Amino acid sequence: MDDDVFDVIVIGAGPVGETAAGRAVRGGLTAAVVEERLAGGECAYYACIPSKALLRPVGLAGEVRRVPGLELRGPIDAAKVLARRDEAVSHLDDDGQVRWIENLPATFVRGRGRLAGPLRVDVATPDGGTRALRARHAVVVATGSDPLIPGVPGLREASPWTNREATGVQQVPKRLVVIGGGAVACEMAQALHALGALETTVLVRGDRLLARFEPFAGELLARSFRESGIDLRFGRSPVAVERPLPDGPVTVRTDDGAEIEADEIMVGTGRRPAVGDIGLETAGLDTHGPIEVDASMRATGVPDGWLYAVGDVNGLNLLTHMGKYQARVCGDVIAARARGLPDDRPSMRDTADHQGAPQVIFTDPQVWAVGRTEAQARSGGFRVRAVEYDIGAVAGAYLQGEDYTGRAELVVDEDRRVLLGATFAGPGVVDHLHAATVAVTGEVPLDRLWHAVPAFPTVSEVWLRLLEEYGL
Repeated sequence: MDDDVFDVIVIGAGPVGETAAGRAVRGGLTAAVVEERLAGGECAYYACIPSKALLRPVGLAGEVRRVPGLELRGPIDAAKVLARRDEAVSHLDDDGQVRWIENLPATFVRGRGRLAGPLRVDVATPDGGTRALRARHAVVVATGSDPLIPGVPGLREASPWTNREATGVQQVPKRLVVIGGGAVACEMAQALHALGALETTVLVRGDRLLARFEPFAGELLARSFRESGIDLRFGRSPVAVERPLPDGPVTVRTDDGAEIEADEIMVGTGRRPAVGDIGLETAGLDTHGPIEVDASMRATGVPDGWLYAVGDVNGLNLLTHMGKYQARVCGDVIAARARGLPDDRPSMRDTADHQGAPQVIFTDPQVWAVGRTEAQARSGGFRVRAVEYDIGAVAGAYLQGEDYTGRAELVVDEDRRVLLGATFAGPGVVDHLHAATVAVTGEVPLDRLWHAVPAFPTVSEVWLRLLEEYGL
């Protein structure tokens, strides 16, 4: 039927898929967006948005504790925080998001989308039927990723929490075991501990938190964890998990012979592309993913180049903002190619994933990084110099409260005298991230950056101190 033919079909209505459809429509094309679950995706309901709603009170409580003359009158009110979280996720109602898609305008199709050959998508609809869609120009896969559950004996049978259950918690457990030391594990361990998980144990296989960041970032966060009463165990992994009763306690046995009894166990050990049973074989691709793409987000190795993949499914960067960036590239490229317009403008190729991808950990202290760490830069063959500075030593940080503890580092390409990366850790440092992102992505020469004068007395003066440490 002509009603089921569109210029572009997008499988996945998370923020990445929505953005790809929106840019294609902006370029003059028609689009259909297919989604089996909630329009708005993982980020809106089970990840970015609810986790930040849960973490915001933690950061504010830390600010209050650091400022003389203010005091917390009792613990954080978990019930009110959870109610606010429910508002932030629209009570898991996606009507507003569906309207947003339809107002692009694009056609929203509810059901499970599966590739059915070149430019074809079959949708298994909620009523048990199948709706066959056809694209004139392109199909975009934006199905995101799923949590990884380690193969620990008994773990899967114990019904562990992932980010979905943790961010959607209705009753905070008194005893919680968290497996992992990355972003999800750290954010949720701290949030749930502050909201009532009085006995929180974090098992980290390695020797530090946030292993992909500069070492000092994980060290500062570990200190914060321990000061708040979180039991942080490095070099420890679960070897067996038991939960005899579905609603009963869970016992975790670790590789040093210890046993931990808890009310819930949460897994935060990574994610994998959600490409199972979406018909990749009909395009001649590996059904396990990730989907390899070129710099325009077009899947490589697909005859006639009709398939694109954006966001977590291509494995480039499992961050919502980077997926949306890829989607802008993708949607614009598809529209240009469909209309016979130039498709090689600089904005139509992905460079940020390899040069200036920013990431934030919304814990207290906050941690962010953009670009390369010192180790990554050196392994990439750059001649680098790293400079660090104590953020608490600048006047603006002192005014934030007592015992302000933070650290900042810049990684400098010595041959070109530009920034390859930056990492900040400390209370409220997220507001300095975009300045670093612009400096790294724009390859601003240090001699020019020196003339970007920070206002006094703000924490931004740390930029001046870092450049002075470098020798300017």
